[in-house]
Amino acid sequence: MIAKEEISLVRQQVDKYIGSKVLIKANKGRKRVVIKEGVLQSTYPSIFIVKVQNEYQDTYRTVSYSYTDIITNNVELSLYPE
Repeated sequence: MIAKEEISLVRQQVDKYIGSKVLIKANKGRKRVVIKEGVLQSTYPSIFIVKVQNEYQDTYRTVSYSYTDIITNNVELSLYPE
């Protein structure tokens, strides 16, 4: 079971990078891995929001991930290399 303190620590780390360009590697199951780049928009008690540009269009969409996804290694969040 994941402790609330552990989730709180992850949230504090993610809070530091609001507004920064990030690279997200998400495990979608059955050997499917999605890699996206976007801007970390905001954080909430259970989730964080990333604004991602669509690959083939010049539009944006928002995706959300939970902090437990980071703890369980289903999502890897890293700063985008400049």
